[in-house]
Parts: sequence; structure tokens; C-alpha cells
Amino acid sequence: MHINNWPPSFLSFFAVNFDHFQILRAIGKGSFGKVCIVQKRDTEKMYAMKYMNKQQCIERDEVRNVFRELEILQDIEHVFLVNLWYSFQDEEDMFMVVDLLLGGDLRYHLQQNVQFTEEAVKVYLCEMTLALDYLQSQHIIHRDIKPDNILLDEQGHAHLTDFNIATIIKDGERATALAGTKPYMAPEIFQSFVSGGTGYAFEVDWWSLGVTIFEVLRGWRPYDIHASNSVESLLQLFSTVSVQYCSSWHKDLVSLLRKLLTVNPEHRFSSLAHMQTAPYLSDVNWDAVYEKKTEAGFVPNKGRLHCDPTFELEEMILESRPLHKKKKRLAKNRSRDNSKDSHIGSHLQEFSWPRHASLRTYVTFTASERGSGSVLLNVSSW
Repeated sequence: MHINNWPPSFLSFFAVNFDHFQILRAIGKGSFGKVCIVQKRDTEKMYAMKYMNKQQCIERDEVRNVFRELEILQDIEHVFLVNLWYSFQDEEDMFMVVDLLLGGDLRYHLQQNVQFTEEAVKVYLCEMTLALDYLQSQHIIHRDIKPDNILLDEQGHAHLTDFNIATIIKDGERATALAGTKPYMAPEIFQSFVSGGTGYAFEVDWWSLGVTIFEVLRGWRPYDIHASNSVESLLQLFSTVSVQYCSSWHKDLVSLLRKLLTVNPEHRFSSLAHMQTAPYLSDVNWDAVYEKKTEAGFVPNKGRLHCDPTFELEEMILESRPLHKKKKRLAKNRSRDNSKDSHIGSHLQEFSWPRHASLRTYVTFTASERGSGSVLLNVSSW
């Protein structure tokens, strides 16, 4: 079997493929994926294209995560979330085409020493509140909310991206996996891992939001947690260390952060309804927030691309299979291997995905019914 037969393999009724896009430049990379800016040739519309090498996905056991992310992205659309437009594959890679965001992520701006005001962060807090409320209505736990995954559009509004470790829970189910980025993970995730317990649910995303808002305002996180910390030491830390809030912050802001950073999830603010009771947000017009009529306190410089410029150099100089040479490379490979079966294709065929009935729909996706949407891009964690 040829590698093109990834089951049922990003095969589109509309035949959207790599040749329909012009590659403009590389702008990001992650553990098993890269991101570039592309332009669709027929409409001239700009997008971000995430591409993942199939062989690396297999070697790193990431196939299931990729399929889960596609399953989630095809079914969601929200003003403050990433929107998927197309997905397809070729012999080497899988592709996801999403809206392009040019304002950079909050991590990038923190690294550029941007000093965010309370008013600017209040807008992010409200926009992410609406995003989480929507995800909760769709039974989705994101599990990786952090500055790296909150992206700004050119007007300075925030958008949540990267659903690689997100999960779906329904009908009172609980998640149990140890998943996330340690400094942003809620205590009950670690507790579930250590003792089994009852697992965790949507409350974990609200804890992560609290950590993120604290960090964007303060420049560091409320707890000194690193990837090397043991789970047991973290549970002890949460039970013994008190968060130190900045004395200059508004008392109502501190009160709200305390509600988000409550160790016991049963007492934590974890819904839009909870947030609307907070005195700090009493003056918020939530309809205006949703319609992006609330003025952003920080607007990225429109005269520059807010990402690390070395990504483009690495793609051009160091990448053994650069994207801009793909068409010529694949043509040679097809000519050489036309009569051969592919070992990778056979491996992928053996992979068993539990929702075969919907696989064709979400693995090959064209968002033909969507409006203009927002421009979204994750440049750091893909």
C-alpha cells in the first residue's frame, strides 16, 4: 500500500491539495509540526498552514493526537478560537490550513518585555472567558491554556489555539490523563494521577486561565513550577504555598484571581455565570466583547511580523526537506517508487481510530460554509 492511503486519508471530494497554495514564509515550529504563511491561489486569501511529517508522527506516537485535534477543530467555530478551513495530505506530510493571525502570541510579547496594563489584560480575560464558555458548551477541555496559545489579531484581540491535547467529555464523564504544561496544570490533574480519585473536568482550564492572567500582568507565574518538578512535590506546594499578589493591583482583580486559583475545583470560578458575578467585571458589556467592540489595550505593531525570524532561515538552510521544494521532490519520488509499496503507508493502515464513521468527514475538511472569520495563528507551540 502506498503512503497516500492513510486511512481514509485526507482525501477531499473538493480535491484541495498542496498545489492550491503558494508558500510565502515559515513562521513557527513545534515538537512535531511547523507553520508557514500561505496564500490560496484561486482566492488570494492568506492562511496559516500547519504541516506535520507522517513518519515523525508515527515514531512519536502522535497519530491519535492529530486525529483528535482534527475531530475537534472540524466541529467548532467561535470568534475567539482558531478556525480550521482545510485539511489534506501528501506522501510526506499532513496539513491543516487555519486562519492567519499576525499579532503574535502573548509569550512572544512577554519575551519582548511588553508591559501589559490591567485594562489590556482585562480584555483578554473577558475574551478567553467567552472562549472557555463556548468550549464547555461543546464538552471540550482544552488542557493547554498558556500565553503561548493565546494569539492576538492585528487589532489586539485574543484567540485561543492549539487543541493537540484537548479532550471531549460528555454526560458526567471525567478526564484522568496527566496532560498539559506543568506550570499551568490544575492541582486536581496531579491529584488524579497520584491517587486515582475521580479525575477532573472543565475547571482545570479556568485554573490555567488564572495562572496565565497572573503571568501576563506580573511577568512571572504565581507558583514557581518547572517541568522537572515531581508530581508529589507539586501537590505539597499547592497545599503549603500562598500566592503573593501585587499590592498595586485593584482589589477586585485580586479577588477574581483568587477565585480562579482556588485549589479546590468545587469552589473555583469555572463558568461564564461565575465570572459575571465578579465585581471586577461588573462593568463589562459581554455582547460588546463578543462583537469585538471593546477596545484592546495593546495593539501589536502592524509594521512587523511578530515571530522569531530564525524560523525562515532554518527552513531555507537547515531543513532537509524544505516545503518550497516539495513539488519537485515528490515528483521524483513518485517516479522512483511508482511500483513499490510504502512501509509507512502500511503502518498507517494498521492504525485503528475508534470513530471510523466520521473519519472521512474530519480528516478531510473544507470549511465551505464559514464566514470570513478571524485571523488566527499559533507560531510557537505547533
